[in-house]
Amino acid sequence: MPESETQSSKPVISLDDIHLTLGEGASKVHVLRGISLDVPSGKSVGVVGPSGSGKSTLLMVMAGLERVDSGKVVLAGEDFSKLDEDGLAAFRGRNIGIVFQSFHLIPNMTALENVAVPLELAGDRDAFSKAKRELEAVGLGERLSHYPSQMSGGEQQRVAMARALAPDPKILVADEPTGNLDEDTGAQIAELLFAKQRERGTTLVLVTHDPSLAAQCDVTLRVRAGEIEEQQLPTKTSKKTAA
Repeated sequence: MPESETQSSKPVISLDDIHLTLGEGASKVHVLRGISLDVPSGKSVGVVGPSGSGKSTLLMVMAGLERVDSGKVVLAGEDFSKLDEDGLAAFRGRNIGIVFQSFHLIPNMTALENVAVPLELAGDRDAFSKAKRELEAVGLGERLSHYPSQMSGGEQQRVAMARALAPDPKILVADEPTGNLDEDTGAQIAELLFAKQRERGTTLVLVTHDPSLAAQCDVTLRVRAGEIEEQQLPTKTSKKTAA
């Protein structure tokens, strides 16, 4: 087998017997309980489960935002246990794009400035040109100078998506990206998210309460009480939504 084929078949996300406990004393909770998972490059994974099941914490572990108590986390060939906080932040900036439910835009910065921020932090001299291209790619070419307060929720989430995609990450993680949007706007954002993921060959991990959204992914994981209860290839339905 050619070396390039061997490398491409390696999982871009690999979790081995992950355990994580949060809180102290009486409020201490064993949030993740021995989770093991391999995600191939370029695939989309939907993570579902009841509130408090650990699905968002699992996403934060994959994004390098939570350190595990035990087990091994390897993303894009990098063992997180061997990185200090600065090294982990640098790795995350290069390789992981994050889309949150609440957008997390900087209110006193324009759309263009919000998208340029991670590129500037990475030392990219072409930050604003790339940010402009990303905003145009999500349909916001005429909103570059607008502030978050001047945009709708759907537009803010498009800015957040452009910001996540701007560094051209290998992995995109999204935590309830449609949770703060009405049904029609949420459907449009979901369609755009999957379109960009397929277009770029990015690996997507999506946490959602919406089974129909998870069903659009290549694989669905059901998490309960900090464990993967079920893993399945969902039956997909063809559903067109206006862009």
